[in-house]
Amino acid sequence: MKRTTILTLLFGALLASTTTAGSAQSADQKTRLQIAEQMFQERCKTAGEFIYRTAENVDGVFLMKLRPKGMNYDDQFAMDDPYGRDSVGETYIKVFFAGFYKTPSNPPPAWAPRLGYSYVEAVDPKDGKRYRYTGAVKEVTKTASILMGGDGKTTFKTKEFVLDLVPATGPAPRYGITYDDISTHEEREYWIAGSSLKVIDLKTNEVMAERIGYMMDRGQGNTSGGRAPWLLAADNACPPFRKDTGGHTYQTDQTHDFVVKILKPKSRR
Repeated sequence: MKRTTILTLLFGALLASTTTAGSAQSADQKTRLQIAEQMFQERCKTAGEFIYRTAENVDGVFLMKLRPKGMNYDDQFAMDDPYGRDSVGETYIKVFFAGFYKTPSNPPPAWAPRLGYSYVEAVDPKDGKRYRYTGAVKEVTKTASILMGGDGKTTFKTKEFVLDLVPATGPAPRYGITYDDISTHEEREYWIAGSSLKVIDLKTNEVMAERIGYMMDRGQGNTSGGRAPWLLAADNACPPFRKDTGGHTYQTDQTHDFVVKILKPKSRR
């Protein structure tokens, strides 16, 4: 048998083997997505907003758990509540103030004028002490970022909402806000994240309201081309986020939007 014939046969066998492997992988991915979809639909049957009682003229709230600084884009098994994540670090505190939405760079959306509270309290996990946060729009000096096309030296002034904090004295606010990741390992295997957001009357330990939510990455963790699985999972969520320009865009402030339905902020004239 000629060498060229042997090479042709070997190449054909290799191509067939590769094609078969690719077809099997494609079939596995299809089956995996079907299982994920079925599991997700079952979880969605228990999802929704459940409001049992509301309160009027609330001046301040207690954040029972703060959000970490970093964003989770693709860590499959980090139980850090990707569904409920709407802001991180200090910004998670700021979103509960109406003043946060009064800066030129962060105006309130037309469909949801932002209400807010006079103060927020939380325990700093670093020292275990409770602090009271207030805030106001102030002029701050910043340096032009190299990452944003600046030279890293030029300074400019802008207006931002700035937090002030002092050690809290007296009793904590009556109403608390907390979140939990309710995912199971099996759900995370299929890139499903579950979330519980609760508003609690800390005086009576009564759960006044709870939002249960789930989301699923249809790409099943695909990160090719810089894809962020947990970011895009917000496009496939229950309860759904607004989808005018992508569900993940409207994860922002969704904790605030739910809380003010239950703890109605005190009117300020």
